[in-house]
Amino acid sequence: MQTCRRELLDRTLIWNQHHLLHTLHDFATFYNGHRPHQGIADTRPLHPLPQPITDPEQIPRLDIRKRHRLGGLLHTYEHAT
Repeated sequence: MQTCRRELLDRTLIWNQHHLLHTLHDFATFYNGHRPHQGIADTRPLHPLPQPITDPEQIPRLDIRKRHRLGGLLHTYEHAT
């Protein structure tokens, strides 16, 4: 709960209940689906660990995309397909 307050609610102006529920849902999705957690080996609670890249030739071809969420308050990074 402190994380939600510190990282989201203390930095966001909430207009009404609908806006609050939408914002909390988006934050929970980010927090549990995208953000790594130190307590569980820097993994995400809703996703298993990805396979490590063992082929050095794959490294130069990595294409990472940045996506802004909640007006730029949160950021996610994904491999481009």
